[in-house]
Amino acid sequence: MQNELGTVAGLWRYPVKSMLGQAVASAEVTERGLAGDRSLAIVDQDSGKIASAKSPRLWRNLLQCTAMLERDRTRIALPDGTLLRSDDPDIDDALSAYLGRTVTLTDTAPSRGTLDRSVPEQVLRDGLDAEVQADIVDLGALAPAGTFFDFAPVHLISTSTLNQVAALSPRKSIEAVRYRPNIVITTDGLGFPEHAWMGGELSIGEHLVLRIVASTPRCAVPTLAHGPLPQDKAALRTLAEHHRIVAMPGRRPEPCAGVYAQVVRPGRVTPGDTVRLSTELVTTTGLVTAGPSGRSFGLSE
Repeated sequence: MQNELGTVAGLWRYPVKSMLGQAVASAEVTERGLAGDRSLAIVDQDSGKIASAKSPRLWRNLLQCTAMLERDRTRIALPDGTLLRSDDPDIDDALSAYLGRTVTLTDTAPSRGTLDRSVPEQVLRDGLDAEVQADIVDLGALAPAGTFFDFAPVHLISTSTLNQVAALSPRKSIEAVRYRPNIVITTDGLGFPEHAWMGGELSIGEHLVLRIVASTPRCAVPTLAHGPLPQDKAALRTLAEHHRIVAMPGRRPEPCAGVYAQVVRPGRVTPGDTVRLSTELVTTTGLVTAGPSGRSFGLSE
């Protein structure tokens, strides 16, 4: 039996990890997520780690760049208007000059890729330039090998959650792009409904089926400036005060918004598609392989 949750409100893909992405009118979704999503990443040559705005002291300026998939290559717009192409021979030099560190743009994920995730509460307390404690994140515990996803290949959030955060925040507004979802679902009312979907399957449109595997712990990324959008600490602080939950068994309660999903059956998704939740919850035994502590996972950025 299935219950209708709502409809698809919007779709986003982020061709380069931690850069701004693009809204899309329709997308094919496979086990590797939305076509073209997180297909590239930047590697810091000093540390060998994936560059991520989860560590805002070093990498928050990635969120001033916009990545757009065009045919078989990606175009990157720097904040000064400079346009780069992923196949430009000097793109690594250009990105290194912009970021102030020696970096490489790559489409090949390391066998065990890692990134730093600054403790978000410490970033809120001490500021973006402070040297705060950071957890080490192993990429893609529930994603196919060779991808750059933090945890799983699809990230969803509901309008109920967005509207609830807005209602509780000082400026009474919030932008979905701060949470970097792939799929926004129009749902009725206020609240944080996604956590109740855990273990269930979402049918979207005619063919796509997703399995919900974890709630999404939030890092410092939603608080950062995203292109023209200014810094907004309430994007995280509101969740820290009003929605601290256990994202998956074995973890401590932490600020969460939205959910991660794996792809059970591929399909095309388009805004307006109906979203239905299976009322017969499925087992996640053998699927959830992320450690409960020590290593961390967070926003699919």
